[in-house]
Amino acid sequence: MSIPRAAAAAAPRYRPLRFGVTQARVRGGAGGVQYLNAEQALQPFAERMSDRLRHWAQATPEATFLAQRVRAADGQLGDWRRISYAQALDGARRIGQALLARGLSAERPVLILSENSLEHALLALGCMWAGVPWCPASPAYSLISKDYGKLRHIVGTLTPGLIWAEDGARYGAAMAATAPPDCELVLSRHGDAPSLQGRSTTAFSDLLATEATPAVDAAQAATGPDTIVKFLFTSGSTKLPKAVINTHRMWCANQQQMRQSIPVLAEEPPVLVDWLPWNHTFGGNHNVGMVLYNGGALYIDEGKPTPALIQETLRNLREIAPTLYFNVPTGFEAIANAMQHDDQLRRTLLSRVKMFFYAGASLAQPVWDSLFASAEREVGERIVMASGLGMTESSPFGLFVTSPDVRAGDLGLPAPGLELKLAPEGDKLEIRYRGPNITPGYWRTPETTAEAFDDEGFFCTGDAVAWIDPREPDLGLRFDGRIAEDFKLATGTFVSVGPLRGRVITGGAPYIQDVVITGLNRAEVGALIFPTPAVRALTPLPADAPMTDVLRHPAVLQKFHSLVVDLSLTATGSANRVARLMLLAEPPSIDKGEVTDKGSINQRAVLKERDALVQALYDEAPGHIVIKPDSRF
Repeated sequence: MSIPRAAAAAAPRYRPLRFGVTQARVRGGAGGVQYLNAEQALQPFAERMSDRLRHWAQATPEATFLAQRVRAADGQLGDWRRISYAQALDGARRIGQALLARGLSAERPVLILSENSLEHALLALGCMWAGVPWCPASPAYSLISKDYGKLRHIVGTLTPGLIWAEDGARYGAAMAATAPPDCELVLSRHGDAPSLQGRSTTAFSDLLATEATPAVDAAQAATGPDTIVKFLFTSGSTKLPKAVINTHRMWCANQQQMRQSIPVLAEEPPVLVDWLPWNHTFGGNHNVGMVLYNGGALYIDEGKPTPALIQETLRNLREIAPTLYFNVPTGFEAIANAMQHDDQLRRTLLSRVKMFFYAGASLAQPVWDSLFASAEREVGERIVMASGLGMTESSPFGLFVTSPDVRAGDLGLPAPGLELKLAPEGDKLEIRYRGPNITPGYWRTPETTAEAFDDEGFFCTGDAVAWIDPREPDLGLRFDGRIAEDFKLATGTFVSVGPLRGRVITGGAPYIQDVVITGLNRAEVGALIFPTPAVRALTPLPADAPMTDVLRHPAVLQKFHSLVVDLSLTATGSANRVARLMLLAEPPSIDKGEVTDKGSINQRAVLKERDALVQALYDEAPGHIVIKPDSRF
């Protein structure tokens, strides 16, 4: 029997957190296939998420469900405006009645363009109550995209009957460019929207002013577990985004799976302070669903893990104490740095939080260490940093860690009721899913749906996993990259991109935002690096100096030269020896599919769009700086 990983050193003290799934059943199949599921069975769950809204509106009518700071005319954010469960149900019934009067349906759903907000939430709840699917599109497709290509694709796929945006001045151009003539446009604020001149629009307040009748409650009663509740589009990392069908059964089953995997959800209503976008399954299904299913409160954070907006996140966390906190690695990095000197932030954030949870990319070890150090300093114990694995098609919760002894890349064991299939793909294991939380498919693309499932009905994820310790299956699985990203060098040596990316990001923290691994049919591995703004602090250049000048400064080049030397010295072979780097001043483009709105890098798209830079990396073309172990700066 192997020794538990934490046994080699004195176990640190963690704030108590129970783990619901700690044992698994594994059975073998033909051709090296393995099947894995939790020992714990899935308990009964609600039939519809709308039933949970009614339950809490009756059980805790005055409790805060949603809150958002009021924005003044000058753009400043003030005090919190709160919506109780009773108010949310009233708003949902009113809006649902308005939607019924318009004859909307799955064939003519509601498309939401704007960011997280109270009105966004009320419109979604109205859709859910009336049985009209909605789709939250990435705001970046309207605000950042230059050609509206992905938004046009979404509109063409869904054929919406109603499109809503909060602000006509910001979203009017996208609406005018993509909305069909027969599609109703609804705005909360019309503003100065010259692009919508001549186009009739409806005020959101008109929907909310509609008097509910028994018809809308009958519509809610007519929905069931297989009713489509919403469409969530994938990020489109390899092709155009796909519309993932989300049913009540999927969402409710997944919330029950979460309750059993993370028992604290059933012990106290969760309180979240959260910025994660609702057009993404992490924010919209996982976090909003967690709050609604368990009667908690969600404080909408209008900050983000960017230099321009992180202060708003820190302000909110100084004021509202979450019971659980979710973020991406760049967000945790900013919070970890701030907690080193911000007493009020440490005091509030750490006062009752039971668990941190990250997803989206690898979390660098220095960030973990800093978070642990701040917690031990403030409350005398660490806060568990949890992680797992999921995707839009799994609602998204799939796997969750089994103990506080978590390392980067650990995924844990499957949630109750979810069966895993580990299928050999070359020298890797692809993880596949089957269970009540898995989507029935993609909207209006039966061929794509058929391709997504294998002959046993398992959804093929494209994610690779490996056992943490094959001798101890109860320790669970760890992430082993995306199968489609991996490649071979010219020597035939196989390069596993996921773990190598994580190693480069960790080694270069806090100066690397993301990295793309190169080397297909080449003699050695290289890397294209997207730096963080922190690299500016390495130079004496002014704050507004062009990034191209910053990245050519000797201090920056020397820092990354040290990184490539370290990566070379610690490599075990050509497959994980990064032999050359290039720093990129131009950030990844959402228009070209190089990055998702949540910030995840698309390796294949970057390699395609920046093929000339890949060539320059290996040819060491004039005008380009290539950093190698033997470089001199």
